[in-house]
Amino acid sequence: MGKTTCGGHPELKMVNPGAAAIDIGSTMHMAAVNPDSTDMPVRAFGTFTRDLHDLAAWFRSCGVTSVAMESTGVYWIPAFEILEQHGFYVILVNARYAKNVPGRKTDVSDAGWLRQLHAYGLLRGSFRPEAEIATLRAYMRQRERLVEYAAAHIQHMQKALMEMNLQLHHVVSDITGVTGMRIIRAIVAGERDPDVLASFRDVRCHSSVDTIRAALVGNDRDEHIFALTQSLELYDTYQAKMVACDGKLEVAIAALTVKSSGTPTPLPKARIKRKQVNAPSFDVRAALHGVVGIDLTQIHGLGPSLALKLVAECGTDLKAWPSAKHFTSWLCLAPGNKISGGKLLSSRTRRSSSRAAALLRLAAVTIGRSDTALGAFYRRLSSRVGKQKAVTATARKIAVLFYNTLRFGMTYQDLGAAAYDERHRTRVIANLHRRARSLGYMLAPKPDAEAVS
Repeated sequence: MGKTTCGGHPELKMVNPGAAAIDIGSTMHMAAVNPDSTDMPVRAFGTFTRDLHDLAAWFRSCGVTSVAMESTGVYWIPAFEILEQHGFYVILVNARYAKNVPGRKTDVSDAGWLRQLHAYGLLRGSFRPEAEIATLRAYMRQRERLVEYAAAHIQHMQKALMEMNLQLHHVVSDITGVTGMRIIRAIVAGERDPDVLASFRDVRCHSSVDTIRAALVGNDRDEHIFALTQSLELYDTYQAKMVACDGKLEVAIAALTVKSSGTPTPLPKARIKRKQVNAPSFDVRAALHGVVGIDLTQIHGLGPSLALKLVAECGTDLKAWPSAKHFTSWLCLAPGNKISGGKLLSSRTRRSSSRAAALLRLAAVTIGRSDTALGAFYRRLSSRVGKQKAVTATARKIAVLFYNTLRFGMTYQDLGAAAYDERHRTRVIANLHRRARSLGYMLAPKPDAEAVS
């Protein structure tokens, strides 16, 4: 490809003369460098590992120091990692912020435009955690997929039971609990007597033996038993894979614990004592405390598993965001700021596929039923503007608490719903007094009603 010249921009100052860019594809990467460094500033490379090493060598020969690439699917990951191994400074760019000018949409023009923007410092790199956190995040996401696969087979087991009219899910709260799994394994083993099946009831089960016996009188068919057997085997397989993944998670967290510096604060008393469903097999709370040096589960709404997921998504060092406002804006939990002609057109929060934001919204939903200050805030806001906006606002508050706890070591103390309601009442009364004074009136407390004779 012949040498092409880009239009000069004398009013802009080039801040990255050694900038390069890659237009990522599934079978071909189009790379562009400074036209002054070579006769062929744009070249195509394959996606095999050897091709990526050749790409890095070409960049080195052209004097490239910094590389920008768009986040296209997962195709960018091998190129990103190999270029980092070769010592290049690589940034990942959101394609929304690097759109080409209309009328020209080819791989060559995209790569050249992306390099030009990067050379003038007009591109912002997306957040990417450190290598150890990225490893932890990969294990956590793999475990989440295993949980989803296991949940699908729980539904398959329940469907097979319903097709046999064995209404186990009506007499136990969870068919994967102690009672439910004992009965299902006995059915798969060949047991059909309702009296024998009901005898597997755990002492903690609320339903009586007679109720369970009546629910387990069904219509047994071979095809349904076969479906139940396969679903149970697949469920057990994914449970075993989750245990193996927990081992990898524990090793990754231990590596972060060794790397972390400083003496952690003593581990406070656990706020939640019962074990959560689908939680890792090791003590997540103690392991996470050894990494960050503070107990994140003291923040209402953050259990051990959810706190670990947040750390895996955001990392332990939140210096990438200068303030809590930057952090909540990155999560798309802060109000928008769409202004034109001096008028605010919209303050709607931006749409986001962020896993961390989804986790914080989940925490906000669960905390809405609690007797805490955050719970009182959620209930007050949901009654005024609706639950959807209340979830977003409460998730933002939890995000601010998470940021301040990790960044500055803040200790969270909840004052309770009553203290929050009283503070809100005091603030409302003060606002009413101020508004009355501005209108030339004075507010006085209502006297006790006199008895009517």
